[in-house]
Amino acid sequence: MSVITLDQANTIIAAAFAKGKELNLKPLSIAVLCPGGHLIAFQRADGASTLRPQIATGKASGALALGINSRAIADMAAERPSFVASLGPIAAAGIIPAAGGVIVKDAAGKIVGAVGITGDTSDNDEAAALAGIAAAGLVAQG
Repeated sequence: MSVITLDQANTIIAAAFAKGKELNLKPLSIAVLCPGGHLIAFQRADGASTLRPQIATGKASGALALGINSRAIADMAAERPSFVASLGPIAAAGIIPAAGGVIVKDAAGKIVGAVGITGDTSDNDEAAALAGIAAAGLVAQG
């Protein structure tokens, strides 16, 4: 099974922080997970609040668990709130129904992990994730 390497994870994180700086975002927290949902790398910016590691991880792990980016999970939550709410207790790292959790694929289209970012608006979190993924030479699931 192909997975995001530590070097790629660090590139994702550095580029996502750079995008956050470029857009003048609030302090971000960034988690990069392997396809099995295990943490490869995590960093948080100075000033990030205390629950951000769990939120970032929950965005990425929820995307992997359901096979869709966390933005789509948010849409699902609007349509079927009871169903999505019932998933949290059975998901080890949680499921966060807000944009910012993006499944990552390699050039061949295989899932190699996921990125979860939190700290600013969900749209901005996702923009930073997409920038990080592209910088690592990987592909975001559409």
